[in-house]
Amino acid sequence: MADEQIPDPAVQVSGAQDIAPDLLVIPNQGAALVPNIGVIGGTRAVLVVETGIGAANAEQVLALASEMAGGRRLYLTTTHFHPEHAFGAQAFAGRATYLVNRAQAADLEQKGPGYLEMFRSFGGSVADRLDGVQVPTPDVVYDDGYDLDLGGRTVRLRPTGRGHTKGDQVVEVPDAGVLFTGDLAETGQFAIFPWFPPYDTDVSGVRWLEVMDRLAATRPRVVVPGHGDLGGPQVLTDVRDYLRELRDETWRRRDSTTAEDEIVAEVRALLIERHPQWAGREWIERGVGCLCAEHTAEAEPARSR
Repeated sequence: MADEQIPDPAVQVSGAQDIAPDLLVIPNQGAALVPNIGVIGGTRAVLVVETGIGAANAEQVLALASEMAGGRRLYLTTTHFHPEHAFGAQAFAGRATYLVNRAQAADLEQKGPGYLEMFRSFGGSVADRLDGVQVPTPDVVYDDGYDLDLGGRTVRLRPTGRGHTKGDQVVEVPDAGVLFTGDLAETGQFAIFPWFPPYDTDVSGVRWLEVMDRLAATRPRVVVPGHGDLGGPQVLTDVRDYLRELRDETWRRRDSTTAEDEIVAEVRALLIERHPQWAGREWIERGVGCLCAEHTAEAEPARSR
């Protein structure tokens, strides 16, 4: 990634939108490396979902959340460990309780430093945003799920298992019918596959598809994706259908003698033709590579029988 391709990933707190009583979203407004950020209130506490990349972004989010809280206790959670979602958490230290699922905590510890250096290597405004940033350490780590009582409103933190990352977590606000998905779902772009062998191979297209099947069945009123416009249940079904399409087109060719580079070219052309308006075309190749590897892994036990 060249810096000229990445404008300053600044969170625009002035664009915050109310989507339910005492629940607002700071939309990413289509900006690269800026997540959709949530602030969820109850009678006793307020939960922030995502930080933005770097301390300056996170400080703006914290200021907005503190104003909204008006003295109520503050909590922070993140949907996964990637820098634009979690690498502002240090700004919340001593001001909010940071809680995540155990697999995400492991990702932060084991993979966080490498991702911090990778994102700094993008240079320019991204590197500037990460100046002085340290990989965060959560205050509270949970295993199978966490029901956070904010006072009159319970927010459900639910690990989904391996998908976009090993430590994905969704955030459900049942009384408002709102679901924060992190990068398990995006709108207006091809699914982000962080498939970088041999350094990072935790993403799983097969399991991601299973996760989206489960999430789609819940039919939330509002879906807040990791990036892109908010929407309804169709956000989930669109991602699920794309992942199924990507898997089927890849595996159909993998069953033949077609070389992987040819599979990439064919599937890429086909999916761009079907989704010409979507951004993030570079992720198609990564997705095909991931699913080729998973197809091979599934075929190995069959060959050994």
